Amino acid sequence: MASSASVFLLNVNGQIESAEFPEFDELYCKYCFVYGPDWAAASGVEEGISQITSKNRGVRQALVWNFPIEITFKSTNPYGWPQIVVSVYGPDVFGNDVVRGYGAVHLPFTPGRHKRTIPMFVPESSSKLQKFTSWFMGRRPEFTDPKVVAQGEGREVTRVRSQGFLTLSFNVVTKDLKKLGYTNSSADFQNPPITSNP
Repeated sequence: MASSASVFLLNVNGQIESAEFPEFDELYCKYCFVYGPDWAAASGVEEGISQITSKNRGVRQALVWNFPIEITFKSTNPYGWPQIVVSVYGPDVFGNDVVRGYGAVHLPFTPGRHKRTIPMFVPESSSKLQKFTSWFMGRRPEFTDPKVVAQGEGREVTRVRSQGFLTLSFNVVTKDLKKLGYTNSSADFQNPPITSNP
C-alpha cells in the first residue's frame, strides 16, 4: 500500500530579467529567499549575486541581467510561502558601492509562467543633518540584513523612498498540493469539487 504524501513541493526557475533606475548605471543585484518555519530548500541555490550591467542604449535604457534563479522547496503548510528579496547596488560619486533599491515579492502560487515587476525602495535618513552626514561620509542608510524587507515587523517606522523597478520571470511547478487538500489553480476555484453532507 502506497503511503500518502506528507509534504508538497514548489519548484521555481526563472530569472531576474532587468531593472529601470533612471538616475543610475553600472548596477548589480543580490537575491535571497525568505520563508516560513515549515519550509525547507530541497535543492537549488538560496542566494546569489549577479554581474554588473550597464544601461542599454535603446529608448527604454533598461539594465539587463537575465540572472538565473533555480530552487525547489518542500513544506507541509502553505503558511510562510516563500518570498524572493532583491537588493540592487552600484557606485556613488566617491566610487563606494551603495544600495540603490530593495524589493520583495512572493513566489507565484499557481503553476505556469509568471512575470512580476516590483517597485524598489531605499531607506531614508530621518533628519536633514543625518542626510547631509551620510552623503558627506559616503555612507547611505541601508539594512544590515536585506531579509527585513520581506517581514512586516518594524517596517512601519522605517522611512523609505521609491526608486526604480525590477522585473522577474518565474516558471512554477507544484507537486502534491491537492493530495494535502490545498487548492492553487484558477480551474480549482472556478469548479470546486462537489461534496455531499450525510
